Amino acid sequence: MLTRVHMPPLAGATGWLNTDPLSSAALRGHVVLVEFWTLTCINWLRTAPYIRAWSRAYRDDGLVVVGVHTPEFPFERDLDSVRAATEERRIDYPVALDNEYRIWRSFANHYWPALYFVDADGVIRDEYSGEGRYEESERLLQRLLSVDRALVDVDATGVEAEADWVDLRTPETYLGGERGTPPVPPIGSAGACPSTPHPSSGLRPGQWSLHGDWSVGDESVQVRQAGGSIVIRFHARDAHLVLAPGVLQPIPFRVLLDGQVPEASHGVDVAEDGTGVLREGRLYQLVRQHGQVRDRTLEVQFLEAGADAYAFTFG
Repeated sequence: MLTRVHMPPLAGATGWLNTDPLSSAALRGHVVLVEFWTLTCINWLRTAPYIRAWSRAYRDDGLVVVGVHTPEFPFERDLDSVRAATEERRIDYPVALDNEYRIWRSFANHYWPALYFVDADGVIRDEYSGEGRYEESERLLQRLLSVDRALVDVDATGVEAEADWVDLRTPETYLGGERGTPPVPPIGSAGACPSTPHPSSGLRPGQWSLHGDWSVGDESVQVRQAGGSIVIRFHARDAHLVLAPGVLQPIPFRVLLDGQVPEASHGVDVAEDGTGVLREGRLYQLVRQHGQVRDRTLEVQFLEAGADAYAFTFG
């Protein structure tokens, strides 16, 4: 528990959504919940329904939620992308665009998502990063607001639904050369990215490979020719992929699960026949396993060139 540490200034934002620019001084007298997020983070997406519900439930009691969008990947700096994310997630509270990480650094923050609970005197009373602890966090807000009533009812669906923690065994997997583990060369090939239409059958959970013509950058891999695919072996209910299109869009893609169309195990961004379309940079839910969760091989085939793939995440 932090004591007598005042909320840092909100100076340095490159823009604001849903409000005129705010300052820490102007927020004195309000209980403030500062939320650091970035639009592709699956951990943030699963906390979003709670933050949204708290903002609406306690607004008239004096709560002000301030979202601080600090981008992880370059395309997340785009104002239109952040605006689209706020609209899709039905975020109507103020959002600061922190493209230069100035607010992030002033809070000495290190995580997405991260919450800072500020009392009416401007003092940070608690902080928490990651998912969970929802009841304790809401009770803290109630104490700071001097209210006592039933907790809000949160119905999280789609990509916002809580992870299947019991069956989640594959960690987040970055694909770029700077942070990611290198791809596994397909069986029978000498290089990492040969031209072959068949996914590798020897992958272990968490391992991935590229097929077709790809380039590997610091933060992403990019398919340079139509027909390229990316394959990963995973164990989780949900599989997501952070994608962004190149200059030409939209980019159609096709998802196969163990070599077959996903049918009932398709994610929200994929049809039962495995088809999907990459239109903007964001996280795409490709798989939500129907029935028993087990080791699966996911293949994503891109029918046009230009797609950038950044990271697989699971739930």
